[in-house]
Amino acid sequence: MKYIIILGDGMADRPLASLGGKTPLMAAAIPNMDRLAALGRSGRLITVPDDMPPGSEVANLAVLGYDVHKVYQGRGVLEAASMGVALAEDDLAMRCNLICIEKNKIKNHSAGHISSEEAAELIEFLQDRLGSDTVHFHAGVSYRHLLVLKKGVNDITLTPPHDVPGTPFREVLVRSTSEKGKSTARLLNDLILKSQALLPGHEVNRRRVKEGKDPASSIWPWAAGYKPRMKTLQQRYGLTGAVISAVDLIHGIGVYAGMESIHVPGATGLYDTNYEGKTAAALEALKRVNLVYLHIEASDEAGHEGDTDLKIRTIEYLDGRVVGPIMAAVEKMNEPVAIALLPDHPTPIEVRTHVRDPVPFVIMRPGMEPDSVTAYDEESARRGAYGLLQGPGFMECLLERNAG
Repeated sequence: MKYIIILGDGMADRPLASLGGKTPLMAAAIPNMDRLAALGRSGRLITVPDDMPPGSEVANLAVLGYDVHKVYQGRGVLEAASMGVALAEDDLAMRCNLICIEKNKIKNHSAGHISSEEAAELIEFLQDRLGSDTVHFHAGVSYRHLLVLKKGVNDITLTPPHDVPGTPFREVLVRSTSEKGKSTARLLNDLILKSQALLPGHEVNRRRVKEGKDPASSIWPWAAGYKPRMKTLQQRYGLTGAVISAVDLIHGIGVYAGMESIHVPGATGLYDTNYEGKTAAALEALKRVNLVYLHIEASDEAGHEGDTDLKIRTIEYLDGRVVGPIMAAVEKMNEPVAIALLPDHPTPIEVRTHVRDPVPFVIMRPGMEPDSVTAYDEESARRGAYGLLQGPGFMECLLERNAG
């Protein structure tokens, strides 16, 4: 048996009055997801414990069956692994967004979804002006970058920028949680303020403003941590694996999980991502590994933008351009393939950020006796045979075994 997990990042939601009390999943035309539900068994999964931040780093680790209380060290260290940035034991790594601040308020977390090429110029510029033996900026994808502090102290509180659109930025600057963390908090806040003095004058931002685009007017560090210690999928389940995503975070999880990292040309993390290329890469990877983790980011970004129509469209793209072709292809394969579909967390339109609500999932295995659920959405999943799971429960159900 082989396995493919199709992860629609943030596609779960809450009922919307504008949709007559339906969620985007319920309103979308998703015949392939519904067919998958009719052929398989459904349930709900708690991916984020009450005492953990509801980020994709926690949720995706949980989906893969990891005890997040033991392995979670923040988003930055995972993205560092994906970017090939080697960390020393005392390096404090964190995500470093390029964001747009307007009238001293956080306008958006993505600098208007700045291109990777433009962002690389800005990160190189910041490293030249603000970098040192202890401060290192590393360019990533679009607005998502990395900041590493040598001997940084993680006794600090950092606010994810996608959680606070419209908030005066000074209200959510870095705070220390102990005397030891004060110097690190001061350094990070100093870097934020200096970046705001430097970035507006850069040619990239002058050009973006002239074109009517949001400038990258500030850096914003968040999700700090140290290098984690976690077992690979091979060590835990005896499986080889591959991960496909446009997001450094997901590839970083794959690195620590011992999975092959597959980068697909044209994978943007947005609604215009290369769905067909990702699907083809996933099917090809199934020929050589036991488990493929296919991550699609687009619905999450639509949720952060608060764009209902776009979120529905991204869900329909996932259905027609990923789920349908994968179902058709695996039906023709000689070796049986189990397909699982789920989000990592909801990103509700009305709050525009991640929440801890359980997510709907479906598992379809050849020869399985299906349950009575015939639609894939948040409400239908409540009637699923798997019930409400947490911890490693999803992976144990998918693999029909316990974790090692």
